Amino acid sequence: MLRWFHALMPKEERFFDLFAQHSRAVVAGAVALRAMLDGGDAIKPNYQIVMDREHDADNATREVLIAVRRSFITPFDRGNIRDLITSMDNAIDQMQKTAKTVELFEFTGFTPQMKDMGDTIVKCAELVQEAVPLLRSISPQAGRISSITEQISALEGRADEMHDVGLRDLYRANAANGNALTFFVGAEVYDHLEKTVDRFDDVANVMHGIVIEHV
Repeated sequence: MLRWFHALMPKEERFFDLFAQHSRAVVAGAVALRAMLDGGDAIKPNYQIVMDREHDADNATREVLIAVRRSFITPFDRGNIRDLITSMDNAIDQMQKTAKTVELFEFTGFTPQMKDMGDTIVKCAELVQEAVPLLRSISPQAGRISSITEQISALEGRADEMHDVGLRDLYRANAANGNALTFFVGAEVYDHLEKTVDRFDDVANVMHGIVIEHV
């Protein structure tokens, strides 16, 4: 009877499968968002990809939160599990907001800095995807996980610089011809791109906290 009962309970490995599933959606969403920043015919199809992958990520998040409530045994602290999946989901939610801004305002004036920030988002997503399976063996992989979180934090700092330089250049370019609307929409795109990288830094901070608790 007890064996049958345990067979029905979510397995510890299920959490890592869901983390991996979510991270794949995040990477795919990041790649599509970056493609949108190339403009032209790339905007519409990649917009839809971002929307679809955000939906996939939401499904994975929901399953993780359900599993946390139902599981007797979790790979690490329940609060950390919730914080990790929530921070990962916040990152792709912010990508969705960026994509919606581009689509809603029919923005096409993508600057080199915006594209560089898009590249940074892809890199952050790939680093998170790399780090997720390492959480199966936190203690022996602590050094590698910490290195990944440091890389993400460094990317966040560089993205802040790209944001500031790009926003200044955008203002100068549009102040000269009095095109305030283009500036304000472009500033909104910059803001969402920066916040997306910030959300990845949040993921890195959660992962770093998990490492500290386990080593």
